[in-house]
Amino acid sequence: MTAFLFSVDIEEPWEGSPAESGGAGPVADLVERYLDFLRKHGAKATFFVVGEVARRQPELVRALTDEGHEIGCHSDQHVPLDLLGRAAFREDTVRNLEALHEAGAGSVQGYRAPSFSLTERTRWAYEVLADLGFRYSSSVLPAANPLYGWRAFGRRPRAVEGGLWEIPVTILPFPLPPVPFGGGVYFRALPRWLVRLGLHAGRGTDQPVVGYFHPYDIDVGQQRVAFPGFSRRSAFNRLMYRNRHRVFDRLEMVARSGFEFEPFGPYAKSLRTAEAEADG
Repeated sequence: MTAFLFSVDIEEPWEGSPAESGGAGPVADLVERYLDFLRKHGAKATFFVVGEVARRQPELVRALTDEGHEIGCHSDQHVPLDLLGRAAFREDTVRNLEALHEAGAGSVQGYRAPSFSLTERTRWAYEVLADLGFRYSSSVLPAANPLYGWRAFGRRPRAVEGGLWEIPVTILPFPLPPVPFGGGVYFRALPRWLVRLGLHAGRGTDQPVVGYFHPYDIDVGQQRVAFPGFSRRSAFNRLMYRNRHRVFDRLEMVARSGFEFEPFGPYAKSLRTAEAEADG
């Protein structure tokens, strides 16, 4: 079966979410819904956790670790890389690691940049990540995007600085629009037939489909306020709320399409092993 690399980016809620005031649908409850789905399919996933969440809810990190899921870094305060700079990025990532370790995460090998903000301009981040002991990143959207994108990176995973591997998110095949159909708002908002087409194309390659989700992707109780970064883009902002109630239905479609849900770590290890054998 083809792998669908399943990840959830655990971030702090924002204005308008019931989670913001501790009401119905807090982050832990939303994550539990993902866990219920994964248990149903006997699957594990990677949870990229923001440091602030780990400090406020260490029991959530411990619960994920106890169930055998992989824990990765998602920055300490969810600030895009271009707003940090190299020195501040290193400090932010160290704080993220410390928070995860204190919460009981154990070994942390994977990193995801906030908003996929690792681009050509911020590729200095790879040297920092490698120096801190990371083995892989999944931080690149290899296409144009309203926020961040690195079109020239290419669609395939590849080794970057310091022996680190970058696993970019999967985008629709040419000549379709180059959008990441396997995760987030695209997974929800694209027509169902287009997501199915992307999955069908993915089964015909030697690469997994990279999926990414957030607690807010299934937060149907959130009030409709301006999403961060889209306050002046009403059309994009509306899309951020579209079809949240259909995420699990579409994930079931992924399973029926012949995919197996897997975490990122084992796949990243297979990439390093294949590279070593080729160099051998």
